[in-house]
Amino acid sequence: MRLYSTKNKENKVDLSKAVLKGLPEDNGLYMPDDIPTLPQEFIQNIKEYSFQDIALKVCSTLLKDSIPQNDLKDIVYGAIDFPAPLIQMDAQKYILELFHGPSLAFKDFGARFMARLMSYFNRGNNRELVILVATSGDTGGAVAAGFYKTPGIKVVILYPSGKVSHLQEKQLTTLGHNITALEVDGTFDDCQALVKKAFLDNELTNKIRLTSANSINIARLIPQTFYYFEAYKQLENPSDVVFCVPSGNFGNLTAGLLASKMGLPVHKFIAATNSNNVVPAYLGSGTYSPRPSVRTISNAMDVGNPSNFARMEDLYGFTWNNMKQEIEGYSYTDKETEEGMKEVKAKYDYTIDPHGAVGYMALKEYQKDNPNTQGIILETAHPSKFLPDVERILGYTPNIPARLAELRDRKKEAIWTKNNYEDFKKWLLGSY
Repeated sequence: MRLYSTKNKENKVDLSKAVLKGLPEDNGLYMPDDIPTLPQEFIQNIKEYSFQDIALKVCSTLLKDSIPQNDLKDIVYGAIDFPAPLIQMDAQKYILELFHGPSLAFKDFGARFMARLMSYFNRGNNRELVILVATSGDTGGAVAAGFYKTPGIKVVILYPSGKVSHLQEKQLTTLGHNITALEVDGTFDDCQALVKKAFLDNELTNKIRLTSANSINIARLIPQTFYYFEAYKQLENPSDVVFCVPSGNFGNLTAGLLASKMGLPVHKFIAATNSNNVVPAYLGSGTYSPRPSVRTISNAMDVGNPSNFARMEDLYGFTWNNMKQEIEGYSYTDKETEEGMKEVKAKYDYTIDPHGAVGYMALKEYQKDNPNTQGIILETAHPSKFLPDVERILGYTPNIPARLAELRDRKKEAIWTKNNYEDFKKWLLGSY
């Protein structure tokens, strides 16, 4: 497998370099040089495969001969050891629950796969690998859990002070060992900018082996394609399938686009956002205008300049008309999100988290004009991760899984820092 930079298709590397480096020198993003199509027989007979078998088939097809099959099987089967059940709401609506992993968020798929892949490629290297990751909520917890105590790897998680939920914060600030949390006085976009600037700083990268665990790293996107196939498999009679994806940095939706390019039959993708609606606005106008993010109750989607938009443009040849034919964009305010949560509970007796509620509202609106489609909402996190808002909006306390409840009394350990790159760089050089 070869990969190129979205800013220069002549800048090609192998999978190992793309994964361990994370970001090309030109500040583009790595993309597969070739997106192979899966055999039609595989799609037709997909119900015969287990989730792990599907993941291995998709992964080995995309990665080609980058990793021996037996090693790849160990990586995939070790990472994807929890389910992604499809829950039917009514004849046209389904929910794909992606929160059954260790950190109760969809990002467990990417983080666990990436941890194993990085560890595989890092074998025999005596220099410590330092992972920098910015989080708007769920990424930090998933990466912390995925890389915890991984030999030869240290993790630095940057998160915006006061802008993640209490339990999300506890997930990334209470593990210790090889996990360090930096509480940044700023927004997620500020955290992401600090990380990106560090990767492009030659003085820094000459002294410290840096890589990323954000969705800017291709190793995060590859495993996120798996559950699109798994969702399709669980439909009894799939027809005109629509995936509605609550979106922040747009890695999840980009993974769906890759699955579609590989042959998964998808009628339409829906990009559902909160008030940070840069991509829906682009789909409506053709003008991309990133701006500072605003805070919402669906905090993991509070992104004003989504990194993976560059990959989306690349997949569609940087042509607005091509993209808008396959992706519909919708956005909702906090008030509308709350109404969505109440409606799902009242109508379906299902507790949906604020991010999933944004997806529900978008699918509901889309299906007014497209009633014969089968819509799948990606429910990206367990509602108990947003306990105060869920209790306030729905008037009751949802079940809190034990692995999350036990974090409440753990002591937070985080290093507070200004939103200043030179301070961040100085800390890195003094710490690693």
